[in-house]
Amino acid sequence: MDDRKLVQIGEQSVSLRSPVYLQASAAVGGTKEKKGLLGSFFDCIASDDMMGAKSWEEAESNFQKKALSLAMEKGGVRTEDLRYLLAGDLLGQSMASSFGCASFPIPFLGLYGACSTCGEALSIGSLLIDGGYANQVACVTSSHFASAEKEFRYPLDYGSQRPLSASWTVSASAAFILGAQKNAHSICKISAVTTGKTADYGIKDAQNMGAIMAPAAADTIKAHLKDLGRSVQDYDRIITGDLGLVGKEALLQLLRRDGIEIKDRHMDCGIEIYGQANETECRENSNAGGSGCGCGAAVLSTLILRRLQKREWSRVLFLPTGAMLSKTSFNEGNSVPGIAHALVLESME
Repeated sequence: MDDRKLVQIGEQSVSLRSPVYLQASAAVGGTKEKKGLLGSFFDCIASDDMMGAKSWEEAESNFQKKALSLAMEKGGVRTEDLRYLLAGDLLGQSMASSFGCASFPIPFLGLYGACSTCGEALSIGSLLIDGGYANQVACVTSSHFASAEKEFRYPLDYGSQRPLSASWTVSASAAFILGAQKNAHSICKISAVTTGKTADYGIKDAQNMGAIMAPAAADTIKAHLKDLGRSVQDYDRIITGDLGLVGKEALLQLLRRDGIEIKDRHMDCGIEIYGQANETECRENSNAGGSGCGCGAAVLSTLILRRLQKREWSRVLFLPTGAMLSKTSFNEGNSVPGIAHALVLESME
C-alpha cells in the first residue's frame, strides 16, 4: 500500500507519520513590544526600532538575522545542519527575508502567506521532514510597524487617523528549528497540519483585517475538527494569529452559527502580544490589537511554547491568520481574501 495515502486525512489535513520536533526558538522584539506583558520573554529587544539600519526595511532584515542566529545558537545548530531555510514577511518580493537570510548559506525557500506565514513555514517544514526530504529546517518570519505602514498605508510622517478596527503591525521576528529527532533542546512536537483555503467574503476595508481573516480561521478550524474527527474539547487552547478584538468576536459568531463553541479556550496572539488586560487597554495601546508576520510567531516563541514545555498545556491548535492584500489590489478596489493555516502542537511525553 502507498504510505502517502495513509497520512492524508479528509480534505485539508495531514497526520504526520512521525512527530516533528520543535527543537529551538528565538524571538526579537521592538520597543513597543518590550512594554507588553510578554516583553520580558523575548530573547532580544532592540534598543531602537531602526536596529542599527538606515531604512525600516533593512531594520526588519536585521530582526530576522538576529532571531535566526539566536535560535540556531539555542538549538546548537550549525548552518550545515539545516537542509532548508523557509522565511517570509509582508514586504514586496519578501525583501526583508531575501536580504535578511542572504548571509546564511542554506537552501532558501521564500514564502508569502501574509500574517499567516509562520503557520505556512512551520507546516511546509514539518511536511519536508516527515517526507524524508530534510532532517532539520529553519523557519523565520518578521514584520515591522514602520515598513508595513510604508508598504500598505501611509508614510508615518503623514500622521493619518487609525480607525478602531485597525490593528498595529508588530515589530518582531521569530525563528524556529524543526527536526526529525527528539533531542535535549526539544520543546514540543508537531503531530498534524491543516492547510487553509482562501476565504473571500468581499470585504474591501484593509483597515479591518480582523473581519477579513475571521472567516478563513473559522473555515480552517471546522475543516481541522472534521478531518481529524476531534472536538474543541480535545485542545487546551485554540490560538489564532492576529484577529484582534474585531476578528475574535467575528470568529466566535461564525463558529456558533455551525454549533461550535470555542470561547472558553480561544486565544488570539494579536490580543496577547501587548498584554492587554481588557478591551479599553487594548484600544488605548493598539486599537484592535497586534498583527503582522511577527505577531503570531513572537507569541508562539515567548508564550505558547513556554506553556507547552512546562506541560501547562498538553495540546494546542495554533493557526496564524493572514489578509492577502497588496497595495496594487487595494488601489484597484479589489476585496481582500483571508487565509489561515493550522498546526497541532503537543507537549513532550
